[in-house]
Amino acid sequence: MKIEYDPKYDIMNIEFIAEGDIAESVELEDGIIVDYGEDKKVVSIEILDVKKRVSEKKLEGVSFVILK
Repeated sequence: MKIEYDPKYDIMNIEFIAEGDIAESVELEDGIIVDYGEDKKVVSIEILDVKKRVSEKKLEGVSFVILK
């Protein structure tokens, strides 16, 4: 998994699968796009206008936890 944030364009991309072509992109709501692979699995999620959705302070760090 890879999470990238581009402050210049205010876009966040969360990639779940490192390799694979995007077969379909679906905009769930304005500015939130989910990309699916040929096997219908989620490849990535793109969030536009991130600063409108998340406070800038929250963008300073990423906390990642895997629950078992």
